[in-house]
Amino acid sequence: MTVKKGYILLTDTGTLFTKLIKLYTKKPYNHASIAFDSKLSEAYSFGRKSVRNPFIGGFVIENIESSSLFDKAECAIYSFDLTDLQSEKMKRYIRKIDAQKEQYSYNFLGLFGFIIRSPIKRKKSFFCSQFVASVLKESNIIDFDKPL
Repeated sequence: MTVKKGYILLTDTGTLFTKLIKLYTKKPYNHASIAFDSKLSEAYSFGRKSVRNPFIGGFVIENIESSSLFDKAECAIYSFDLTDLQSEKMKRYIRKIDAQKEQYSYNFLGLFGFIIRSPIKRKKSFFCSQFVASVLKESNIIDFDKPL
């Protein structure tokens, strides 16, 4: 069995929207993505589809080298071991969402539910950390005891 790596990228891009999130969370990072290579050439997440408009969001494939959002971002990168089966499950889950990305949306309501400590789960809708957690859960990597 081959051991592969997965990567979680946490960032603070310094945008107005992320500053508002940071005011509440008091955490150094406010955006989460997941990737399969150490260069992070493709990181998957839910976020803004347009650099200029934070209110148009959904499933995104981020390229940290070509996006101006990441130019001055603070970040932390965490790696974790994957079996071949876990890696394939993660990729299949993400490909399924990518193939149906027009049906998915950014879970703005879920963010407010998080703030008031009353989770709001919406079908085919995630905010970034919800998406990363769902990828890990659906791939049997981590089983969360909190609602996503």
